[in-house]
Amino acid sequence: MITVLKQGTTVEQRDQLIKWFEDQGLRVHVSVGEYQTVLGLIGDTTKVDTDMLELLDIVDFVKRITEPFKNANRKFHPEDTVIDVGGAKIGGGNFAVIAGPCSVETEEQITEVARRVKAAGATMLRGGAFKPRTSPYDFQGLKADGIELLVKAKKETGLPIVTEIMNANHLPLFEDVDVIQVGARNMQNFELLKELGKTKKTILLKRGLANTFKELLMSAEYIMSEGNENVILCERGIRTFETYTRNTLDLSAVCALHELTHLPVVVDPSHATGRADYVKPMAMAATACGADGIMIEVHNNPAKALCDGAQSVTPDQFDDIMKRIKTIREVI
Repeated sequence: MITVLKQGTTVEQRDQLIKWFEDQGLRVHVSVGEYQTVLGLIGDTTKVDTDMLELLDIVDFVKRITEPFKNANRKFHPEDTVIDVGGAKIGGGNFAVIAGPCSVETEEQITEVARRVKAAGATMLRGGAFKPRTSPYDFQGLKADGIELLVKAKKETGLPIVTEIMNANHLPLFEDVDVIQVGARNMQNFELLKELGKTKKTILLKRGLANTFKELLMSAEYIMSEGNENVILCERGIRTFETYTRNTLDLSAVCALHELTHLPVVVDPSHATGRADYVKPMAMAATACGADGIMIEVHNNPAKALCDGAQSVTPDQFDDIMKRIKTIREVI
């Protein structure tokens, strides 16, 4: 349920109403916008008399919310959420570019790529330290050593770092990580999501290979219900009957999710297509359709990459992508 307060309502009046809601055993999410204040009520609202509420001088209107996700719901929080990651903002008109190799391989590799993507205009550095692979015989990442190399690249360039977590037991290793990524395979690892919700870290949550928008938002709700509202959603392609590309990039997710939620939405064209030559057009399309950012895999030598070289662009190709994106951003 949401209760929208009238303009001119004082803080004291608002707090008195919040106290009354809390006395009824409800949790209250407060969203203060430019023109209105919305109180989102979480819990058993069946005992709340909506007619009585609407008779209050400070209440504009009351509406029951049928969607199971509450904290992530735009009805609870009409204004776009803007997340600040070490000075790099995303959401609410702020566009973020997350770039770097699929996996961290050596100090020279991650540092060189970090320098190049920053020079081109990237705002965050990505790199896999723990790598979930379909085959148990594939490279699984450098793990803790990989995170240390990412931190060194951060000190070198100043770029906030983004890397994926596989297990809640690894959380102590992520102390210096700015954004913790939850991969598609772990989107519904609810115990992991709850543990991440107890942190203050920004979480980048990827949509699963066969999951709906509602399921993605319910996963975000697991994180937010524990108190962490710093969540970024990521569309990275879904599995369809088509096999020519690695996955099928669903750009309708950007429009639909912006309608349903206030959380920022980024697009990963690298994992979506699995082909480096498709990354540029899909990154341009994601920018044009209103995504809050893009996530691109960049490797200084894709042919020798230990992971996903086929979908990684070179630093020179990334330079070109950034120029195209800048032009599109100026237009829209």
